[in-house]
Amino acid sequence: MKKILRWTVIILLIGLVLIQFWRPERTNPQIDQAQTITQNSSISPFVAGLLRNSCYDCHSDETKWPWYSNIAPSMWLVAKDVNTGRKMMNFSRWGTYTKSKRVVKLGLINDEVSGNGMPLSEYLLIHHSAQLSTAERDSICKWTEQESDRLTGGDN
Repeated sequence: MKKILRWTVIILLIGLVLIQFWRPERTNPQIDQAQTITQNSSISPFVAGLLRNSCYDCHSDETKWPWYSNIAPSMWLVAKDVNTGRKMMNFSRWGTYTKSKRVVKLGLINDEVSGNGMPLSEYLLIHHSAQLSTAERDSICKWTEQESDRLTGGDN
């Protein structure tokens, strides 16, 4: 029995070492500052700072890749979350969205932030500073409503 346990541990350790060589792409594409949300919306510096602190790691091309994003299997989960987040909404490419797409995304931001769906709870386990207070959530939601009204001419 000890022999089986020892070989199981050895095989698992070898497997853990080998999976470190299967690395997902982790990049931060070049940013065109003219396309960012700060350049293409009426956003206060306060709300922009909240988004940067709590949302940009997954929803921009300015991801801060933490140390654990270099270690499998967490590197695969982090890369998947970042890629998914960027596809859903990318604050670095806000200027490339049509007006109607921006309005939809503003509604999504409002829904997720007001419903405590974002930032993700699993993200907050390690990134405590990304936690939003009720007042901060309210500030983001108020901005999304105002920006949506500005884009639609108040026809919401």
